[in-house]
Amino acid sequence: MARAAASQFNGGGVDIRRVPYVNDPSEIPEIVEEASNYHSLIAYTLVLPELRETLIREAQEHNILTVDIMTPMLDALTKLEGGVPKLEPGLVRKMDQEYFRKVEAIEFAVKYDDGKDPRGILRADIVVIGVSRTSKTPLCMYLAHKRIKAANVPLVPEVAPPEEIFNMPPHKLIGLTIRPSQLNEIRRERLKSLGLTSNADYASMERILKELDYAENIMKRAGCSIIDVTNKAVEETASRVLELYYRGERHGKS
Repeated sequence: MARAAASQFNGGGVDIRRVPYVNDPSEIPEIVEEASNYHSLIAYTLVLPELRETLIREAQEHNILTVDIMTPMLDALTKLEGGVPKLEPGLVRKMDQEYFRKVEAIEFAVKYDDGKDPRGILRADIVVIGVSRTSKTPLCMYLAHKRIKAANVPLVPEVAPPEEIFNMPPHKLIGLTIRPSQLNEIRRERLKSLGLTSNADYASMERILKELDYAENIMKRAGCSIIDVTNKAVEETASRVLELYYRGERHGKS
């Protein structure tokens, strides 16, 4: 806004200096003192009343003009919305940081989906393990939207799991299991959607029991929490995962 206004005078040949993250009144005298060395004015977007009052007082003592950019907008929005502003500095920055953390978590979940790269295991906030079709990927994507970096690793009897999962703090490793009959139904439907016969070994009860037994042994060896996802929505499973994760984080820092 300051640059747009300056452009109306002499082609905008004005030096503009930004001073971000001013959160303490003690910082203001030095800023005003420096401004007094130049032919200048101070435009500000301070939301805390004590900061605004300190700036106005200091500027008046140095005969420096001030322009309050934020207060008229807050007053207008107060009338429009009928609410009260939070008067908390840095909210836009915090929102931007949260947005980019979410994007980063989503990219992480895609990159380290289905055990594509075991290097992601030790970089993850949470690692989800389980047999095929236990909603590992949807769970990781849901967690990513909560700004949690989640990777997942499929457990298959013919393939040894990555050793990294046995070196993780237990609260960061989550095992998913499911009732065999429901997994059988899910896998049969999956095969049909692919145009394959539903009596393939992948969906046989014998194969399913073998995989679930193998997965349970791996989970017990790793010492992780095991969540039964039978008839559970992803949101419900995620809520339990986050509960375990944050509880472990708190205990780890205490």
